[in-house]
Amino acid sequence: MIGVRNIVIYIFVLVFHAGCTQIINDDMKYNELTTDEINVIIDKGTERPWTGEYVDHKEKGIYTCKRCDAALYKSKNKFDSNCGWPSFDDEIEGAVKRVPDADGRRIEIVCANCDGHLGHVFEGEKFTEKNIRHCVNSISLNFEHKDKILKPKTDTAIFAGGCFWGVEYLMLKEPGVISTTVGYTGGKSKNPTYEEVCSGRSGHIEAIKIVFDPKKTSYETLAKLFFEIHDPTQVDRQGPDRGEQYRSEIFYLNDEQKKIALSLIEILESKGYDIATKVTKASEFWKAENYHQDYYKNNGALPYCHAYTKRF
Repeated sequence: MIGVRNIVIYIFVLVFHAGCTQIINDDMKYNELTTDEINVIIDKGTERPWTGEYVDHKEKGIYTCKRCDAALYKSKNKFDSNCGWPSFDDEIEGAVKRVPDADGRRIEIVCANCDGHLGHVFEGEKFTEKNIRHCVNSISLNFEHKDKILKPKTDTAIFAGGCFWGVEYLMLKEPGVISTTVGYTGGKSKNPTYEEVCSGRSGHIEAIKIVFDPKKTSYETLAKLFFEIHDPTQVDRQGPDRGEQYRSEIFYLNDEQKKIALSLIEILESKGYDIATKVTKASEFWKAENYHQDYYKNNGALPYCHAYTKRF
């Protein structure tokens, strides 16, 4: 079965490449900003000294970018420079970019993730042993207390939309997705193998478990993407893959997920789609063999039966 699937992959990549090329929106998703925040973070303004929230802030934790939530500075690197703005003598590795001002007189610092303006960096002032000062606008920052950092909130979703290789590949591109695991669920046998699932005797289907950050994405967003990266009108198949193990199904973990899934199906049906996707309470999820995990990433190929189609 594995050899047959690989042959099919390369046939479809070669023959139907244009039709199977996925359209992924790689645009960053940023937090909404106030007018004052836009003035500093986007338009590179400067807040008045001694007015910022974090000038005399002493709590332990992480300072993050207000625009994109990227971690920028640790509290242990904050010091009192008596300049009127928060000062740091080091950044989290790779978090900050340095950009010379147009007049060449100062070095601007911006978030490496979203290019949001933070402030300026100065050297040679001898405030600390590191002899460097990141002078940062408080308004460019948020703060995560150490207790929240130690216990990050995550959520989980489980979807089945045909070959789990393609679903995983496209889901991993969604901002806010922390990790994915492909596996088998929906059946009754324990520790099913790929061969058993393909035989149809296990009752399981190919599925993907997604762990995501609810601050950066939502279950509804992921469920909408699920309906847009596979064909939810196909019964017991997806593209060239045929069999009950390739059926379209959402496995909900709570009543809220069930409600969202049914609501999205209702929306699609109102648009004329004959939806075959089942909505089922989640049961035990069995991790698939290691060679199935991150298959396309590890093998340098592209999905052969999954592509993005806007439906919402």
